[in-house]
Amino acid sequence: MVTLYITAATIGFLHTVFGPDHYIPFIVMAKARKWSMAKTAILTFLCGIGHIMSSVLIGFVGIFFGIEVMKLKALESFRGNIAGWLLIIFGVTYFVWGIHSALKNKPHKHIHSHMDDADHEHAHSHKHEHAHVHDEDRKANITPWVLFTIFVFGPCEPLIPILMYPAAKNNLLGVLWVTIIFGATTIITMFSIVMISFFGIKLIPLGKIERYTHALAGGTILLCGLAIQFLGL
Repeated sequence: MVTLYITAATIGFLHTVFGPDHYIPFIVMAKARKWSMAKTAILTFLCGIGHIMSSVLIGFVGIFFGIEVMKLKALESFRGNIAGWLLIIFGVTYFVWGIHSALKNKPHKHIHSHMDDADHEHAHSHKHEHAHVHDEDRKANITPWVLFTIFVFGPCEPLIPILMYPAAKNNLLGVLWVTIIFGATTIITMFSIVMISFFGIKLIPLGKIERYTHALAGGTILLCGLAIQFLGL
């Protein structure tokens, strides 16, 4: 059982590090949406919990009804397929909206003439107009729920086979510890990568491409979804 616990921690860590969908969406959305550290941390934690608990629930149902491991793995694979496509759809949608928003709010210049025949000009955009602020608020409220839904569908494929082994030995305490160790390792790894990247990405100067951050975030999530769906990451 000690070997199994170490295996659960190791697989939990590697499963997260080599699965970019576990952290990239939070990193790029925090930058694009200008989320606070607290909001980013809370959302990462809640999505991690949803991600783990959905597989735990399926695993315990399988244990209770004696469902074969291969059938449960097939179900997890199906859920993973759904999660991958949801990530792709979200990435495409957010990318298109980001491009539209960037072009719509393109900075432009106005020339002002004065009585003394002196002219001056200034550049500005209209992205802070009243209606735009409310649109931004609505999208900001929807985005966390979209991410949470995707993570609930996203399976932890290695968890169920690990759970089934101690269950087959009629060791319920072992099942509990495997679940806790795997889940805690996964969430801590997610949280650590997101928080380190949260501070690191703030140091990157974007300059003139700042207004394209939403499009860049959507494009990054799209690539992440494609990598998961077609490259098996």
